[in-house]
Amino acid sequence: MNTLPQDNDLYAAQLFDRESHIQALEDAIGHHFRDREILELALTHSSFANERDYPCEHNERLEFLGDAVLELAISRRLFRSHPELREGALTKMRSRLVSTGNLAKMAKRIHLDVLLKLGRGEDLQGGRKRDSVLSDTFEAVLASVYEDGGFEAADRMVEKVFAKDLASMQVAILKKDNKSLLQEVLQQRFKAMPVYTLLETSGPEHARTYVIELQIPDGHSFTAKGSSYKKAQQKAAEQALMRLGYEQSADQDK
Repeated sequence: MNTLPQDNDLYAAQLFDRESHIQALEDAIGHHFRDREILELALTHSSFANERDYPCEHNERLEFLGDAVLELAISRRLFRSHPELREGALTKMRSRLVSTGNLAKMAKRIHLDVLLKLGRGEDLQGGRKRDSVLSDTFEAVLASVYEDGGFEAADRMVEKVFAKDLASMQVAILKKDNKSLLQEVLQQRFKAMPVYTLLETSGPEHARTYVIELQIPDGHSFTAKGSSYKKAQQKAAEQALMRLGYEQSADQDK
């Protein structure tokens, strides 16, 4: 597999074997173009086009399309991967993934900063490192994949490039304790908080047992006991989450 250069020297895109590094990009995004011209268009910034002495198109129209393709691909993946989450949580996750900063990070990950064709003035002013430029280029490249291979090809690119971020997000959800997750769920659904009440404390000082009752806004209540007040709360919250259609796979008895 080809490896892209790590430096971002001025006009770096013109100083290396572009063909071999386009191939490296294709490997990185999991799509090999039938029409290379549309990829080159996606990599062409308006500043580059404006400095030519001949008519030259740039990537702004592709950026417009790529924005819509990306939103659909991410939304569909989150919708299918997280049936336990409601609209508000899914929207927050999507916003984080498609933010300008995160897309710029993705662009650097696949070395679009090196391949991008910029005008001399924009390059001198640091355009190759600017998040807005890089995120727009990422969207344009995604649109070029969509135009060249259809939505499934674009979706595969999203899956490949966003794999680490999607996995990290999944781990964060699974590690969230039951009490915190229940609070988020109830705020989203009912705009209200859970109510915990200590019903009973028994046993010797060194081996106490706590019994608590949890009430949630839909009228249901849950009773649980534990060796500490917090552990009893976590167990009651777990019952409530199961009632609401959520499941936690991590150990929550802490």
